Amino acid sequence: MLSLLSNAVKYNREGGSATVLVDRVDGSITIRVSDTGPGLRSEDRERLFSPFDRLGAERTGIEGTGLGLALTKALVEGMGGSIGVESEIGAGSTFWLALSPAEAPSSIEEPASSMPEGELGAHTILCIDDNPSNLTLVERILANRPEVRILKASQGRMGLDLAREHHPDLIVVDVHLPDIPGEQVIRSLRNDPATGRTPVIVSSADVTQKQRKRLMAAGATEYLSKPLNVTRFLAAVDEALGIRSENVRSQRPGRAGLPA
Repeated sequence: MLSLLSNAVKYNREGGSATVLVDRVDGSITIRVSDTGPGLRSEDRERLFSPFDRLGAERTGIEGTGLGLALTKALVEGMGGSIGVESEIGAGSTFWLALSPAEAPSSIEEPASSMPEGELGAHTILCIDDNPSNLTLVERILANRPEVRILKASQGRMGLDLAREHHPDLIVVDVHLPDIPGEQVIRSLRNDPATGRTPVIVSSADVTQKQRKRLMAAGATEYLSKPLNVTRFLAAVDEALGIRSENVRSQRPGRAGLPA
């Protein structure tokens, strides 16, 4: 939206206007951003979403990289939507994007927990991510879980300190952190006797098989892609906490009074 609105202003005429309209049709939402600029030729419309192609705008003194619309198209299509343009020379242009409504996390049926409700409560989960929105999302997803305590860290070293101090039952870590890589965080956790058996869920937008294998080899318990699939994330949390409970039980004295 920032890209479309910015273009509607930059490529308008003096004293022109920009209009935003939203329509709901057959379950989808269509947003239209219209300007009163010079309009586009049909042959230019076909090049609009090509990276670095500014259609000669660089000669007008208008700043830009030629990437805005290409990135916008990639983002819209990545969310399962579509984008296009309608234009007429001398009458302005209208860029439109159509998206299907997302299902709210609260309306998604949670998977049945494999653990007794009493054991699922009173768990501590440490989230290491430098994006506040990602941390907030995890908090919202787990808001309905009874007695789940969430610790947050925006840097890898801070997360390691919290892990050693609070001994969380589960750690959720991002791959790209501002101070040290997520892979280094995982290896440090695994090499520390206090956190060596703590389940670690990796969340990352890098979903390549090579990256997944490397992080799993480093000691991750699960590797989830961003944006998080709520149902899959909750299932991974339940499974990881179940593993943690088994680890704790195995460290308690056995029937003969010796460590199991």
